[in-house]
Amino acid sequence: MSFIVSGLPLEPFRPLFGLSDEALAQQGVLRLKVDAKPGFPCRITLEDAEPGETVLLLNYEHQPAETPYRSRHAIFVNERACETRRAFNEIPGALRERAILSLRAYDEVGMMLDAAIVPGADLETAIERLLALPGVSYLHAHNAGRGCYAARIDSCP
Repeated sequence: MSFIVSGLPLEPFRPLFGLSDEALAQQGVLRLKVDAKPGFPCRITLEDAEPGETVLLLNYEHQPAETPYRSRHAIFVNERACETRRAFNEIPGALRERAILSLRAYDEVGMMLDAAIVPGADLETAIERLLALPGVSYLHAHNAGRGCYAARIDSCP
């Protein structure tokens, strides 16, 4: 089964890049200087930021469905991001390098049908299994420890 792992769209975040710390704080956003790798996974590029780069830490609604599973959580976005990553049949570094991830399978209206906890190195098998389930429309990957949204995964026709 073919799949695509998608980062978040760049456009909603671009106006935040380069704002002063004070202007960001007024919007509930923090700028952090990266001091370790891994540790600051960008949700646009799906790669960990490099030490010395800056990332924005903000709250983002990644599951806007009008269901009990509607959800928002903290994410990082790298201020150097310039395009959204779409990885066809490959697992981007920010997911593969994580020890444990949670995959959540949703139907077309956003109701969760199944879920799995898997090591980052074993994601392909779990993705294929979950996407093959009847009624599953898409998956969300989350970091299991802190629960942060990581990426959306869809099957490719």
